[in-house]
Amino acid sequence: MKVADKWQDYKILATGDGMKLESWNGVTLLRPDPQVIWKNPKNLYSHSGLDAIYHRSERGGGAWEYKNKIPAEWTVSYRDLRFKIKPMGFKHTGLFPEQAVNWDLMRSLIEGEKARFPDKKIKVLNLFAYTGGATVACAKSGAEVCHVDAAKGMVERAGENARLSGINTGIRYIIDDCAKFVQREIRRGNRYDAIIMDPPSYGRGPGGEMWKIEENLFDFVALCSKVLCENPLFVLINSYTTGLQPAVLKNILTLTLKDFKGETQAYEVGIPTQEGIALPCGASGIFIGER
Repeated sequence: MKVADKWQDYKILATGDGMKLESWNGVTLLRPDPQVIWKNPKNLYSHSGLDAIYHRSERGGGAWEYKNKIPAEWTVSYRDLRFKIKPMGFKHTGLFPEQAVNWDLMRSLIEGEKARFPDKKIKVLNLFAYTGGATVACAKSGAEVCHVDAAKGMVERAGENARLSGINTGIRYIIDDCAKFVQREIRRGNRYDAIIMDPPSYGRGPGGEMWKIEENLFDFVALCSKVLCENPLFVLINSYTTGLQPAVLKNILTLTLKDFKGETQAYEVGIPTQEGIALPCGASGIFIGER
């Protein structure tokens, strides 16, 4: 497991009974987490200073219960990056802090390439890009990023996060179905040095397109391989689908990128908690091109 242990503005205070207690730059939230199947002798709902709780509904979805008055939105920082946080539907806050381990890795790869080839434009394609954590990280290290997501509100939030981090150029924002966009890029002959994707377990595109990760991911990665340059820098896949092991992502990358030289690795990503454990938060697989 790779653990995002360099945060200052984010902490997991405690876990147990299907919930995680978090501090987001001083705002304390209690949210469900499917990985937390262990017990906690303390009642997390009675934690002093708890500001808001997300309650699941038996009919699906859920709602926030506010114990204290908190800002409608606020910011957190990670290194030289800044992000807006806002309690949203389906327990989301607009950021996945465990991805900091991948932000650091991608920035290191981009900065290493820029050091070798100072005049090179490094083009990154970020698919299912959400509010742009990876987009902002890559752009901050000098890459040109194409940010693609089907949700207009999330793309707008990505732009806000970029501006908060002092990035005003170098990012192209696209509101579209990711597969259709990649197909057009193939026809246009556009090529990228790196690809990032954070596909959902299940979803629909703006035109009603159906996505199921178990059925569609392999073909989608194979499709994306056709927009890679001859010697790609990296391809990163993130998954939050319970049961999709890191080895599955490694196998998909190995099989779909067999014509490119490099190495593939895969790992769990997680967050340390103040209980002295690490909470697993998903899986990542990355192909790193030979240099």
